[in-house]
Amino acid sequence: MKTAAKRAGRIAVGLMGLAPAVAGAVVPPDSTFFSTVHVESAASLNTSSDGDLWPSCWSDDGYLYAGNGDGRGFSLIEPRPDPVFDIAVNRIQGLPGNLTGSTLTTRVSQTWKTGRYNRKPTGMVCVDGALYMAVQDLEWNFDNAPNATIAKSTDRGVTWTWNTQAPMFPSSVFTTIMFLDYGQNNAWNTFDSYVYAYGLDYNWRDSFDNSTSDPTKLFLARMPRTGIMNRASWEFYRGDLNGGASWTTDITQRKPVLQDDRRIYVNTRDPQHIRDMTVLSQGSVVYNKPLNRYLYTSWTEYTFEFYESPTPWGPWKKFLTKDFGGYPWSATKNGGYSATVPSKFISTDGKTMYVQSNTFVGGVTNYNFSLRKLVVEPRVATTPSNARSDTVNLAVAPGTRAVEKVAHFGNLGVLNNGSRGDSEDSWDQENKTSDWWGYTWPRAYHLNKVRYTTGGMFSDGGWFSGNLRVQVRQNGVWGDVPNQQITPVYPFTSAAGSNTTYTFLFDNTWGDGVRILGTPGGAAAFTSIGELEVFYAATGGLSNLLRDPGFEQQVSGTVSAPWYVQGPDTKGIDRGLGFSRTGAHNGWIRTATRDWNALKQDVAVTPNTNYVLTGWVRGSSNFDAGFFGVCTVPGTIIREVKYGSLPGYTQQTVAFNSGNNSTVSVFAGFWGVGADAFVQLDDLTLTRQ
Repeated sequence: MKTAAKRAGRIAVGLMGLAPAVAGAVVPPDSTFFSTVHVESAASLNTSSDGDLWPSCWSDDGYLYAGNGDGRGFSLIEPRPDPVFDIAVNRIQGLPGNLTGSTLTTRVSQTWKTGRYNRKPTGMVCVDGALYMAVQDLEWNFDNAPNATIAKSTDRGVTWTWNTQAPMFPSSVFTTIMFLDYGQNNAWNTFDSYVYAYGLDYNWRDSFDNSTSDPTKLFLARMPRTGIMNRASWEFYRGDLNGGASWTTDITQRKPVLQDDRRIYVNTRDPQHIRDMTVLSQGSVVYNKPLNRYLYTSWTEYTFEFYESPTPWGPWKKFLTKDFGGYPWSATKNGGYSATVPSKFISTDGKTMYVQSNTFVGGVTNYNFSLRKLVVEPRVATTPSNARSDTVNLAVAPGTRAVEKVAHFGNLGVLNNGSRGDSEDSWDQENKTSDWWGYTWPRAYHLNKVRYTTGGMFSDGGWFSGNLRVQVRQNGVWGDVPNQQITPVYPFTSAAGSNTTYTFLFDNTWGDGVRILGTPGGAAAFTSIGELEVFYAATGGLSNLLRDPGFEQQVSGTVSAPWYVQGPDTKGIDRGLGFSRTGAHNGWIRTATRDWNALKQDVAVTPNTNYVLTGWVRGSSNFDAGFFGVCTVPGTIIREVKYGSLPGYTQQTVAFNSGNNSTVSVFAGFWGVGADAFVQLDDLTLTRQ
């Protein structure tokens, strides 16, 4: 039912104001099975067909059979019949890029509930030469699926039979059924004799009735190959989320194999925009035989959500969120619904697959059997071996894949095309609090330098507003690089400038991924990028000359070496009190006098050499004469910056030349105001340029 009603119904759900996942919510861990994952930003292979959903199976005759909802399938009769078919069965031949098909029938299953309900196909499986299709009742507002049943064809999809007396699954329980795709004629299942089917309660997507269902859980059933049509032969998973399997014939005792309580796009710029979506929906589960991995492909209004598992029952882990952003979409960037991966199109090495999905909203239409390429590279442990070079840009190393929160125009080639004059951005209709641009690789590299060139600056965004840093991925986990320094100082406003380059230097580290990460700026909360370069530079590799730069080696609340104090009033160490910027500890000064008090450390330096001192400071709101800098050991100021009220940790940066000094003293302190005031200090670095 490709009408305005479909769009309006979905938007209404977005206005329900569903609460985001609360503390204690279940969220599956990120997968470490793949080193790189890339899915195209838009459907690139379309067919002369009409309809949505398209669950499919690969039959023993070599054809792909697929059911579509709400369209004419491959018949494309003109003029278009009215009403269109709410369900059709199709035979598809060929390979991606050269697919043709024919519509076989629209007479399959029935609606069980009177009123405004249609038939919708949700899953197909081919077993022993027969085709089976799961069909549900779906309310015309697309937000209620109260019944489902299974139909069977023994003549290659031309005619179908089913129990016409009652649905197999009533009462909104297990009514979105997706069969596990085990390859041609189910032949890839070689470890048992069962057919597997996954189920969602109540509906096919994240909209739901709070009182009757939980849309964050995916359930699993199995049945003998000869018992697919026999509801009494179905067994339901009642194990745990860690793959500890056990089974029951009592559907009320079922337990999820996957639970994901995340909510996405909780806060959108326009309150009328679709928001607050759960992430488990009708898609497909396919066994990738060459990789010996099970893949569940789900979707939300704005994203694909993909999971992998070593068994049909878990443990399931998330390996991809592909974010297409809020509407409008374009021909170069669009998502879709009911994302499926037909086993017939999996490459012999398992690394190339095709995702089928459809859409007609968001300003773009690919309302047909349409495909986009999905390419994965399994993780293999490697030892970094690249040599230092100021010119070898790791952003163009073999197998590099760009990673991002969202790309407004779907043009990730901007990141490493060698042109700093281009622009991509992350505008997506979300009031997001985090944004990133980066790369993943199929192997690990040494690195110590990232060069970020901004894209365009706009009235409502394009810059980072805070907490900008470099992260590397090690053993599947992202973490901040050590002792980062940005040159020139990034302003955290639109003054960052269009197509302006900032260089991040940090201690030598390694990883099979790198990204810049921070808080997006502007009223629309987005950043821009023109280029991102990565090096293991011969002239890079910072080394922090300060000892105990984060106060983590302090063994008591009293300041001890290598730090010392200056001034008569109270100083100390907060140990494990939750006041630190990173780690467990930080230094502090507190006074009610008008005296000068400081924390200091003496450091050996090379004369006539350039250095940069950075540190993070926060303090009370009642003073304006704080100073951070470096002086000679006798106490003559070499260079300092002034600060006042800092309610949150704020980075202070001082660049200086050591002159004829071989030792300098770094300091952070303030002049008291005769009333209670304080400063806290953490994460200092002193690096040679």
